[in-house]
Amino acid sequence: MSEPYSVPVTVRGYETDVQGHLNQSVYINYAEHARWSLLKAAGITQAGLIGSGVGPVALETTIRYRRELLAGDEVEVTCAFEWGEGKTFRIQQTILKKDGTVAAEITAVGGIMDLKERRLVAQPVEVFKELAADPGLFGL
Repeated sequence: MSEPYSVPVTVRGYETDVQGHLNQSVYINYAEHARWSLLKAAGITQAGLIGSGVGPVALETTIRYRRELLAGDEVEVTCAFEWGEGKTFRIQQTILKKDGTVAAEITAVGGIMDLKERRLVAQPVEVFKELAADPGLFGL
């Protein structure tokens, strides 16, 4: 697994629900923000992906809510890739409060889709190695 990459996020009031805590759908937005930030840091852009005829796809996402988040809370959203042998990979993410408390754990299964064939590519790790200016950020 790669060393976790992280991005800071501040919980905004409009992202909270009637109980005053972060709405469950926003956790996925935070996770996705961290993933795209990691891609960008590694030198992979949406335009570059499309130009190569591929795009990332989410196949499964599991969220474990540990502690509530409130408007104004400052958190770090981590992102680390785990590579296997097949067409998919895992992304492990944690949302951490300033004091180190784990607010949520997110596990995602993803793949890289060939946009013409509409099928997963056989070796997504090779796509990341080819497109990334810094594949080390993905543990490669």
